[in-house]
Parts: sequence; C-alpha cells; structure tokens
Amino acid sequence: MKNQNQSSTRRSALKKMVGSTAVALAGVSLSHRLSAAESVLEEKLKGKINHSVCRWCYKDIPLEDLCKAANQIGLASIELTGPEEWPVLKKYGLTSALPWGAGKGIEDGFNNPSLHDELIKSYSEVIPKAAAAGLTQIICFSGNRRGLDDEKGIENCAIGLKKLMPIAEKHKVTVVMELLNSKVNHKDYQCDHTAWGAALCDKVGSDRFKLLYDIYHMQIMEGDVIATIKKYQQYISHYHTGGVPGRNEIDETQELNYPAIMKAIVETGFKGYVAQEFIPKREDKIASLKQGVQICDV
Repeated sequence: MKNQNQSSTRRSALKKMVGSTAVALAGVSLSHRLSAAESVLEEKLKGKINHSVCRWCYKDIPLEDLCKAANQIGLASIELTGPEEWPVLKKYGLTSALPWGAGKGIEDGFNNPSLHDELIKSYSEVIPKAAAAGLTQIICFSGNRRGLDDEKGIENCAIGLKKLMPIAEKHKVTVVMELLNSKVNHKDYQCDHTAWGAALCDKVGSDRFKLLYDIYHMQIMEGDVIATIKKYQQYISHYHTGGVPGRNEIDETQELNYPAIMKAIVETGFKGYVAQEFIPKREDKIASLKQGVQICDV
C-alpha cells in the first residue's frame, strides 16, 4: 500500500486493514486503531529478522511491481525465483534468499536412486549460476515415499546428496531440503517430519546441506513448533510462514502465535531469512503481505 498525500484516501485504505491489525490494536476504538495503524506503516523494521516473500503466492502481480512493493515494505528478498528473474531482483536491490532448484519437482526427489544422475547433473548446472548471481542457497526435495520406508529414504537421499556436496561446497551454496506436510498438501512426501530431516543432515555430513522449516507444514504434521525449532536449530537454514488452517494470512484468524515463534527463532541466534508463504485471501494482497511482515518483525 503506497503512502497517499490525502489523508482521506489513506484512512479509507487503512480501514480495510483494521481487522488484520487486531493483534496489535485490539481493545481500542476505531479512530485510535486507524491512528495506530498509520504509525505502524511509518515505523521502520527492527532488523532482527531478514524478511523475504515467496514469488508464487503473488504470481498475479507483475514481478517489477512486487519488487517495488518489497522495497516499500522493507523486504530484502523475493524467493522461489529462477535465473531469468534474478536480474530483475538485482535491479531493485533485492536478492533471492532461496531460489528454485533443479530436477523434476517435489514428488520426484533424492530418495529415488534412479533419478540421482539427472538431479546431480541439473543441480550441478544451476548451483554455479546461483553463486555467480550472489545467491547462497537453493531448494531441493526428498520426493514421495512410494512405499519406501523412512530409513531407506534417508539412505537413498544421502547417497545422491553426498555426490552433490563437493559442488555445493566449492561454490558456497547451501542445498536446502524443504519439510512439507504429507497430510493435507503433499500426500506421500517423505521429508515430512523434522527429526527425519535432521537424521538426513547427519547422514550427509556437510554444512552445505540444511533444512527449510516450513512453520505451516510442520504445525500440521507435528505441532510443538517452538520446542522443535529450539531442538533442531542447528539443522535449519530457512523458514517459511503460513496461517493454519488454510495457509492464508498469519494474523488472528488462524491458530499460530507468530510473534512468539519469531521471538524463539531470534533467540536461537538465527541470521537467515524468514519468508512469507501464505496465500492472501484479501483483495489487497500487498496489504496482507505488509501485515505479515509486521507481525513477524519482532
């Protein structure tokens, strides 16, 4: 949402945000809530969290427009982007904290040995490109189980990833496997619990292999988010947000306490990025994104 010179225009836009700012403004009158919301918009981010956003959640917004909004909000990154988009991000002083990887996608990953040659080849091509663009991470996936038990899945993934680690280490790019829920969104996906991902990290044995802890997905699969983050912090190099249930705005309409979660992340000494990955339900999607960043800016 852009600043407007006319206060009436600005107040009209802010009224649409009243419900979404209720966490910070609950219990006060409408006029006071509007005034408080205006001051929040003008307040600089605290700097304890590096903020990012996932491109696919705002795919209907032209990339350059999203870049401009990111600059206004205080985001440093637009992620899950490809090489053809990185120059646009650079134009606006943005990075891609976790770009797309390579290979066949979520369902067909490193737990399938028949795909290892193809995956290693494609990642070997994109990792140097990411490094040349100044990027330090890239996403990967375990793939679906398809009857594979968890121990064998770890073994298979580790075999393929160990072959990839020398390239990742050479270019100083961390390969990050996403934790996804297999209950609602990604049926049969194998890397669906933090303990499994941590065991895989130990098996791979490289600082260039870490986990993306998706708060939305792990709340669905295992809950106990703050305790899990504290227990497995050394394995996590990236975070995603999302409202539960529904994967929408992360405000009081859902069950997670994001300010408390963000404070726990900061307390671990985490220096990476937290990316908004919720699907906005409201008409003003940029206002929802701004609100999400403000909620997480502890």
